[in-house]
Amino acid sequence: MWSLSQSNSTSAGMGLTAVIFLLVLASRHQPTAGVGHDPLLVVDDYEDGGIRLKCLSERLFSEAQLLWTDSRGDNITGTPLSADTGTAGVSSSIVLKAGSGNSMSCRILDKQLKTSTESSVAIADAFFPSTSPWLAAFVVILLLSIFLVLAAIYKIRSNNKEITRAQNARKQIEQDIDELKRKLDEQKRRFEKENEDAEKRIENVRNELKFRKARSNAVNITLDQTCKHPNLCISDDKRRVKSSDKKETALKAMVVATEGFPDKKHYWEVEVGNQSQWELGVVSENVRDVIMNNMGISPPVNGLFSLQYSQGKYILTGREDVSDCKQCSVVGVLLDVESSELSFYNVEEMSPLGSVVLEFTGKLYPFFSPDSSGKWLGVRPVKPQTYDPLPQGEKEINE
Repeated sequence: MWSLSQSNSTSAGMGLTAVIFLLVLASRHQPTAGVGHDPLLVVDDYEDGGIRLKCLSERLFSEAQLLWTDSRGDNITGTPLSADTGTAGVSSSIVLKAGSGNSMSCRILDKQLKTSTESSVAIADAFFPSTSPWLAAFVVILLLSIFLVLAAIYKIRSNNKEITRAQNARKQIEQDIDELKRKLDEQKRRFEKENEDAEKRIENVRNELKFRKARSNAVNITLDQTCKHPNLCISDDKRRVKSSDKKETALKAMVVATEGFPDKKHYWEVEVGNQSQWELGVVSENVRDVIMNNMGISPPVNGLFSLQYSQGKYILTGREDVSDCKQCSVVGVLLDVESSELSFYNVEEMSPLGSVVLEFTGKLYPFFSPDSSGKWLGVRPVKPQTYDPLPQGEKEINE
């Protein structure tokens, strides 16, 4: 028996690049009388994780049988390539896998001639396809790396989406806050305006109620012919007065009323028209006596309480100018002796012009002082009105 062994020093994993043909010299176990050659073993190709071996015989057999045996001597069934025993040789193939002994024998038996031929081959493990022990780890690491990269990309995209949503939500919240602030500012301004308008209305109602209440104390006033400045002229009905001398004088020309009031409340109205300057008010009984006895002199300041209009301004006795008051044509005067207060009203607007605190003894007498234009300044009759007590709600407003 002839044997052929092959060895290879290359590392595991080296593949064959071409079909390897191994010519194996076979030895006969029994001499034959036939003609031909011994079986030829051919390493064909890689297949199914092993190496396919082919066994070929050019000897002509009238009846032949091909047997495969492994290194342990066990018979293995191969795959016939051709079975024409009349004119052709016998051939078969088998797949040799790593770990099966790495050697294989091919025997051809001629039953008629009682002869047999056999060839063997041994293939080193290096020639078998094998998987590197690091390949699985490499594949696992590669797959894990791909998974981690994909997970990282997904996480980054998710985070970017979350950040974008958070930024959009923040912008929306800021816009909502700005819009809410704007609406609150608008509501605040509207509320302040409504509140201011309501306060003005309440103040107007309060002033109107005070005016109507003051007007309920209306009295008749007549001018005293014997207690006036020589340059003043009194009408026949003793209700109007004007200057007879159009020259301006430094002396205050005035006329005092006949009626004097020691107590209670008294109200009267004076038509001043469009005179450029005038003065209205009350004087004490002592001042009245001085004017009556010395008509040509200026009245004393003490004991005189008035509202003066001059150069577009209202001036109260002992006080600064009265602001935010426009010129009026009719002035209402309320003398409250009990409260020691003298109040003036714009009759057309039913609003107060101001008030003066009184300090006196005896009676108080109304007085009137027109300008030097020669226009009449007169007492307007006021029909006495009955003052009805206010309901509780209006009392609270008035108070």
